[in-house]
Parts: sequence; C-alpha cells; structure tokens
Amino acid sequence: MKEGVRRFYEQDEEVKREYYTRDVARKLVYNSNFDLYTASAANWRDTFFCYMALKPPNPRHCLKLAETYMEYSNPVVNLGQLLFEILSETLGLRPDRLKEMDCAEALAMICHYCPPYPQPELTMGASQHTKNDFLTVLLQDQIGGLQVLGDDGEWFDVPPIPGTLVVNIGDLLQRGAQSPGEQGWARNIGSMLSSMSFQPSEKLFGPIKEPLSEDSPPLYKETPVTEYLARFKDQGSGDNPPLLFCKPEIDSLMVPDTEF
Repeated sequence: MKEGVRRFYEQDEEVKREYYTRDVARKLVYNSNFDLYTASAANWRDTFFCYMALKPPNPRHCLKLAETYMEYSNPVVNLGQLLFEILSETLGLRPDRLKEMDCAEALAMICHYCPPYPQPELTMGASQHTKNDFLTVLLQDQIGGLQVLGDDGEWFDVPPIPGTLVVNIGDLLQRGAQSPGEQGWARNIGSMLSSMSFQPSEKLFGPIKEPLSEDSPPLYKETPVTEYLARFKDQGSGDNPPLLFCKPEIDSLMVPDTEF
C-alpha cells in the first residue's frame, strides 16, 4: 500500500494534474494543502482522497493506485466491522448496534504525502486536528512523525511499528458514545500517512439512545451529518473544532460524570 501511494505521488505532474481539484464532492480529489483556506497555518503536504464504499470510483480512474486501493480496502473494511462490534460491546450495546446506526456506511481513503523541503524543521505535514468521522485506521510510513496530545498538554510520539495499524476514535463516535472528555488531538511532522476513514450516512446523528436517562441526559444534540461535515470543511479542525457546536446549551443541562 505504501509503495502504491508513493508511486502515485512520484508520477509526472502532467499525469496527476487531471485529478487536481478543490471540489471535495468529487469521488477522486488530489490537491496540495487541501485546508489552505481554513487552517490557521499552511501544511506542507499533498493529498489524494477517494471514497471506497457505497459508490467507489471506477478502478481505471485511479491510475496506479487502482489495484492497490481495492486490495487494501477490503481487509480494512473487515477490520472496521470487527472494531465496531468490539466498541459496541464495550459500550454495553449489542455487537451490531454501531453498524446498525450506519457507522460504516461510507469508507474514505486519504493519503498524505509530504514532498522534500530544504528546511524540514520549519514545516509540518498536518497541524493539530481531530477527525470528522467515526473511526480511522491509519498506516504510517517508516519515517513516522505522528504525535498525539496527552492529558498533560504535551505532545508525544507514536513511532511506526512494522506490521501494525493505528486506530483513531473520531468526533462522531465520541458524540454517539456520550464521551464528555477532550477530543483526541493529533498532528504529523513526518512524510507520509495513509488512512481509511469510516464515515456515516447522510442523516441525523446524535448520542446513542440506550444509555440515556434522566440521570444521564445527552451531552450533544442531534445534528444532520451533512451540516456537521459542512461546518468541519468551512471551519477546519483547529482550535475550535466543529464538535463543540453540537453541544447543547450548558445553562439548561446538568452534565453528570460519565464513564464508558
């Protein structure tokens, strides 16, 4: 998979230009600094994005990534289904509950590539951000660079381990699980990341109903997923991520301590 991504990015610019766009509604998107107009700082990276589930792109339109994408996406989908079952049981729900909520209806593949730069200490592949999805399965290259923000406010490295994947919990799963804690912040100071992002269908989404009660009211309001994603696109995921706009008015709600 990593070699397939590298082959795509190392093609001639004339070949890749056909796919260059900032229209995120297209099934295949290739651009540089995709959040250039919303991020607080520019990120030194190119990005290739495509949907792999529900309505995947025509393989012949994916150039050299076609076969690689298709082979990689199938086992990752199976892994995602298993993870959703485990997470459902961890939340005290039926194993199929999260899948029943269409958590795995859409699958997107996102490949970041950081071209060489003469002063790498002045660049960042991805500034601090959260994920606007349910679940992300992340494949790092051998150079690494992934960092996660700890509870103490310090960034710590997540070095690549051969043969392993990194799983990130996204904003939407945090909403569904009624998690009251801080969002999971990450950033990348390395060269290349490939990820599979499990996203929901286009409908209202909010806290899972089963755990709710008078003693445990919803921490987040129901919101159309399309509205949330539009807010994410316009606002970005920096210092004030769009998950915050999904919270109810605190003045009218007593928020209890909740553990899952």
